[in-house]
Amino acid sequence: MRQLCSYIVPFALCAGLIGTPALEIVNLGVPVAQAQALPAEVRRGYTLLDQGLVKDAIAAFQQAVRRYPQSIPAKLGLAIAYRRQGQISDAWDTYQQVLAQEPNNQLALKSVGLLGSYRPDWQASGIEALTTLLSFNPNDTEARAQRALLYGYQGRFAEALADYQTVLANNPLPEILLGAAETFTNSGNYQQGLELFNRYRATGKSISGYAAIAYARALRQTGNPAGAIQVLEPQVQAAQIDDRIIQARAELSLAYLANQQFTEALAILDPLQGRVDAILPLARSLNEIRLRTNAAGLAERVANLYSQALAQAVTPNLQLLREAADVFRGLPQGQQTALNLYRQLAMSQPNDPSIQIQILSLERQLGLISPADLKGRLYQVLQILPTDPTQQQQLAQALAQIEPPGPEFLPIYQNLLLAGANQPFLNFRIAQLLLQNNDLEGAKRALAAYAASPAGATDLALQLLAAEIERREGNLAAAQTRYQALITGNIQDTDVLNAALQGLAGIYLSQNQPDNALVLYDQLLARNPQDANVQLGRASIAYQANRISEAQAEVVLNSWLQTQPTTNAPAELFSLVAALPASPQRENLYNALLAIDPNNIPIQTRSLQLLVSRDPALARARVAQIVASNPNNVGVYFLQGQLAQAIGDLSLADKAYQTILTVQPYNADALSALAGIRFQQRRFNSAQQLYSQVLALNPNDLAIRRTLASLSAAQDKPLAALEQVEQLQVQQLTNGTSDNELSRQRQQLQENFLRRRGFQPSWERY
Repeated sequence: MRQLCSYIVPFALCAGLIGTPALEIVNLGVPVAQAQALPAEVRRGYTLLDQGLVKDAIAAFQQAVRRYPQSIPAKLGLAIAYRRQGQISDAWDTYQQVLAQEPNNQLALKSVGLLGSYRPDWQASGIEALTTLLSFNPNDTEARAQRALLYGYQGRFAEALADYQTVLANNPLPEILLGAAETFTNSGNYQQGLELFNRYRATGKSISGYAAIAYARALRQTGNPAGAIQVLEPQVQAAQIDDRIIQARAELSLAYLANQQFTEALAILDPLQGRVDAILPLARSLNEIRLRTNAAGLAERVANLYSQALAQAVTPNLQLLREAADVFRGLPQGQQTALNLYRQLAMSQPNDPSIQIQILSLERQLGLISPADLKGRLYQVLQILPTDPTQQQQLAQALAQIEPPGPEFLPIYQNLLLAGANQPFLNFRIAQLLLQNNDLEGAKRALAAYAASPAGATDLALQLLAAEIERREGNLAAAQTRYQALITGNIQDTDVLNAALQGLAGIYLSQNQPDNALVLYDQLLARNPQDANVQLGRASIAYQANRISEAQAEVVLNSWLQTQPTTNAPAELFSLVAALPASPQRENLYNALLAIDPNNIPIQTRSLQLLVSRDPALARARVAQIVASNPNNVGVYFLQGQLAQAIGDLSLADKAYQTILTVQPYNADALSALAGIRFQQRRFNSAQQLYSQVLALNPNDLAIRRTLASLSAAQDKPLAALEQVEQLQVQQLTNGTSDNELSRQRQQLQENFLRRRGFQPSWERY
């Protein structure tokens, strides 16, 4: 902890300087008349102190205290002399003796408040002393500012900022501005921290030491890493490395990182390697570099450093436990360690909702609980939001780290932001929740709010969500452009790159370009050869595109099931299981997946296909129950429509798809499904109109264009059908692709046309 003189008491007293003995005794709360009556030893001690003979003053005061053990002036004089001599621990003990004897002695209270900033284990007593002092003098601005500073040192930012808000309204001294700037910055309120630093600089004073490190952090976090580098580079030019230099190098590393100077970011940390006193600053900086660059070996180094820090602390403090847990949860194979640390934290803080959220999230990741368990227990934890700003901030941070559990949690996220939680990424989570509700405009507004923050301005994950919104809007070209920009942008974030590859593969699939999608999945597999989920995803695409057989797809599925718990089922598992035909051998798997996601329509479809073959009435009743339970979920109407088709109830299927279109008139899947029903009903004109709407939304959808050709044939327009198929074949040849199904369709159309005119096709004559 920095040893600094405070502005809470007059500088002369802070520095241990003394005026005349009589005046000093009056300052101690002793009237002049009584001061003259003080024992000679006490008055002699003050005289010696006034003459600058501090060691002699200490001896005189010690003698006075021994002779007059109840003398407050003697003990205060001794404490002052100790401080002037630099014997801070002796001064602290002596002031404590004064307060034990006279708890409301204002000079002792002020001095204890000041000395509280010298050692971490004195901070709580310093806060307590200043709180007592403020109960007598609530308008003592300097005392309140010192208490705010101590609150900030302890990480009790809610109390610190509350004190500073009062102090800052009263035109405080520059030194108070500087302390406030540091505290606001360290609390994560970088913009206000920077404003306060600028107010301090406007007084003509320069920023150095630890304050310069906080100033640089405020610059970096508000989008000015170059300015942060300019502040910090002079700070690290010292031959001896002490705590301040360690902190400055760690912060300079992050400034280099934000300025895209990756080599410098690592090089500036080299002198910190192997230093016991630099373990945590080094670990923090390396972890940030790991997150931004995915440099090889950094994850292991970060894990080792945090393990060392935990091992060195006989009883790790709560702040270190939380920090280490937060880091381990993001490290490969670190989730179990993180879970153990959070559980250890929960024993000390059982009512902290942010810790409970982290535990639940990790238990879900590790397959220890189901999604339903997660959602139910999470809802219980969040029933009552904390009113304490610090807990609100921690809760917002915890929620920002996990995937949103469902749209019903949206008000909780919004209320946290309204309460003032400073967590910009919560806007990103809100955008995800709004997207789940299909509120595309709301999602765009939330995403724009995140993009307006310094963190959001450089977060590539924002591009992923923006692309998904564009895809939902039907603007596939814009979404494709975003994904391609990420893929070709030489980005270092592996997770974002993988997500961009998967997103672009999804675009290709929606455009009926499975081969292009498979190329991207091959890239994903090359980057992540052991990733079983990527293997599932590739198998699902390849099977649906007829590039692998059902047996080959089942091999991939069974391999995954043999090595992974279904409680941790990824989206790729749902996709492959839904793509494969309904099978009695997979009925238990359907049930397991539906226990995880009861509203998964493709899996419900496979389950109901088995049920309808045994008991159509029960299948219809189950669908009716699902629809009644989720009347606002368009997916259940797809399920109803598909079941109705399976049992031949075209009227019910027609009604189900029309229900979807009343809510989402441009839903291509519903339009296509309803067109198919109208085709089966031989309502060809209506089917053609619907298929044309689908084609307007997805001009490259080969399946729809083939269907339109079949529709032309069904309407007794064989030449028009042949022309449509031939145009598709020409287009495919131009693109360098081919489709055997088109060739078969063209041959069948030609055969039927020739037979109608009395000709036997040449290929049937032999």
